[in-house]
Amino acid sequence: MLQDLVKGLRSGNQEAFARLYEIFGPVVHGILLLRVGAAEAEDLTQEVFLRVHGKIKDLRDANSLPAWVCSTARNLATDHSRQQSRRPRLEPLSEYPDKGPEADEELATRVLERLRSLPEAYQEALILRLVEGLSGPEISACTGLTQASVRVNLCRGMSILREQLRKDGWP
Repeated sequence: MLQDLVKGLRSGNQEAFARLYEIFGPVVHGILLLRVGAAEAEDLTQEVFLRVHGKIKDLRDANSLPAWVCSTARNLATDHSRQQSRRPRLEPLSEYPDKGPEADEELATRVLERLRSLPEAYQEALILRLVEGLSGPEISACTGLTQASVRVNLCRGMSILREQLRKDGWP
């Protein structure tokens, strides 16, 4: 499957590019959301796919496509963060308002901040599961990690995240 996709991309097939975006769009968005935030993730997702499209001929092994796409997203996020030179400030969740859509948005922002404070090995698996809604096997297929590694990262990451949120006063 990956060989056919890469072959189609190299030949300029628009359907292959659409399929690439369909398969890897949520993963790339999740990686960027974790590293740069919601405001920039949409634009940078497009930039990742433009870079992949422009450099697909440099890819040596079609089986490494998932890891290569993820690496491109991570590198772009790192470059963007260096240019922006800012990090969000963490605040306790005990100040979280009780109701309304603004409260939901504030909670989502604070949970995302906690995700960013987790060990890197757990961040991507959790963001892809919790935000992008991917299953364990989907995460494995798109990132190149084994299903066992994804399960471990999800389990350990959730455990740490729950503990951090409890310390912040979230039940």
